[in-house]
Amino acid sequence: MPSSLPASSPHPQLILASSSRYRRGMLERLALPFESISPDVDETPQPGEMPAALALRLSIAKAQAVARQRPGSIVIGSDQVATLGNDPIGKPGSFDKALEQLRRLSGQIVTFHSALAVTDGHTVLHDDIITECHFRQLDDAEITAYLLADQPFDTAGSAKAESLGITLMERMRSDDPTAIIGLPLIALSRMLRHFGLSATQGAAA
Repeated sequence: MPSSLPASSPHPQLILASSSRYRRGMLERLALPFESISPDVDETPQPGEMPAALALRLSIAKAQAVARQRPGSIVIGSDQVATLGNDPIGKPGSFDKALEQLRRLSGQIVTFHSALAVTDGHTVLHDDIITECHFRQLDDAEITAYLLADQPFDTAGSAKAESLGITLMERMRSDDPTAIIGLPLIALSRMLRHFGLSATQGAAA
């Protein structure tokens, strides 16, 4: 786990409200010391709630839940959903389900909503970064080889874009190329600057 800011630091404590190793890895790229705390948030969708609305609500709820535990901190919350049309695409959890999922996604456009929220306990900034992934036409042999190599069973859409999953794509479209991995760093950097935290200053320290 990344180290906390020193007690003598003039900056508030930065906290990632997540236990995801992927999000921790992304945040480490900003060279800002931070702490990770798993938020206690019910992620059950509300009746009739659309996937994009769910992701945004949960990102805000995660940030606010940890901010209540750690007043005076800057807290980052994030959540991501993938959809094929209006149907949510979840994490497969197993080889067989991932195989079935990629068969379904072959030649299709999958939309990822990467929701982000940052709060100091008073002000909440939030955004939803959209990434459209155009999957190539995939045959079973290619899908099987990919799944054995990358084992993306904990990844929505069964394709790790930060790894070999990128080879399954025809093209991708997004305002933030980091959003697909689960933590949009362009939007996050903008929000952190609002709260007085600069990644470039952290790198120079």
